[in-house]
Amino acid sequence: MEAAVAALLDRREIEDVILRYCRGIDRLDLELVRSCYWPDATDSHGGFSGSRDEFLAWVEKLLARFESTSHFLGNLLVELAGEAAVAESYAIAFHRSPEPKASLNGIIGVRYVDRFERRRGEWKIARRVCVTEWSRVDDVAGRFPIAPEHLRGARGEGDVLYEFLAGIGR
Repeated sequence: MEAAVAALLDRREIEDVILRYCRGIDRLDLELVRSCYWPDATDSHGGFSGSRDEFLAWVEKLLARFESTSHFLGNLLVELAGEAAVAESYAIAFHRSPEPKASLNGIIGVRYVDRFERRRGEWKIARRVCVTEWSRVDDVAGRFPIAPEHLRGARGEGDVLYEFLAGIGR
């Protein structure tokens, strides 16, 4: 029973890392994204392949082109093997720009294939490969307009999430 509970906790910790990664990308909180990877980690993401810090520099420039992104996780399977694990996460990523360019307004189906390592009791990504399964253009002309009185998501600490987190001392 103890081994089963330990495995559940390990899986939950790994899932939390993947969820924090998505939050960090969507809120443009690159320090949160950084915290998901070991310093010597690598990431292969589309046309990019390199170290954690190179990935962060690349993704910061990439994300600056969008007014918002939203990552939704679906299937998530974690295979544990002692101090290592492999996680496969299906995701749908929405990228939105005020510009009508197709390359800046897309919906992409991806899988994150991750090697996790537990070091000093903490799980983080040691290697990530982002596999693109499909993509499509999100036609700007066909979007439903968002009423101006609706609260909009923001990137960085201006988002309401950070107000809530501060309210609980985080």
